Amino acid sequence: MTTTSLQPNVMRWASLVTAINVLVASGFSILALVNPQAMLPAGILPTKASFILALYAAARTLPLALITLVVIYRRAASALLILGTLAGLIQLMDAGIGAFEHDPGKSIGPLVIAGLQLFAMLQLNKSIQRA
Repeated sequence: MTTTSLQPNVMRWASLVTAINVLVASGFSILALVNPQAMLPAGILPTKASFILALYAAARTLPLALITLVVIYRRAASALLILGTLAGLIQLMDAGIGAFEHDPGKSIGPLVIAGLQLFAMLQLNKSIQRA
């Protein structure tokens, strides 16, 4: 489904939130590859294992970002709903990891992004259902 029958503001909002979400996640993955010390807790030195984990993070976030940006460009609402929901759930899981690490900075940020993302997807879903 394209956006011809949707409310234009809903699609714009969902596209903006989703684009920011996947680009921020990709940025953190790239930062972990380029400067792993910035992502590790204080006093922990980067190792081969931390580099491999950064590769796994990049392998998950970069393709999601690329495909999501293509979907936004093509204005494919149904695909955006699926990918945006996935991106929101990933951020929710990232918030859980931050909580597990007892790091408010690594839990509050992803939790806020997840909340905005999932709210935008609920609005998009309602708009799709109406169309």
